[in-house]
Amino acid sequence: MHLWRFLKSVIAELKIVRWPTAKENRRDSSIVLLVSVMFALFFALIDWGMQALVTWLA
Repeated sequence: MHLWRFLKSVIAELKIVRWPTAKENRRDSSIVLLVSVMFALFFALIDWGMQALVTWLA
């Protein structure tokens, strides 16, 4: 019955977890999206610059 004891402890832990509110979820998701877009633009710019440099050197 180790599985049953484990599942009971998991349920007990889930009851004491502080779940984020919808507002906190939106804020955190927005930050992740913004940082992802910023990194994508940064690496696109670096890629474009390196490609231009290689084309110029060749």
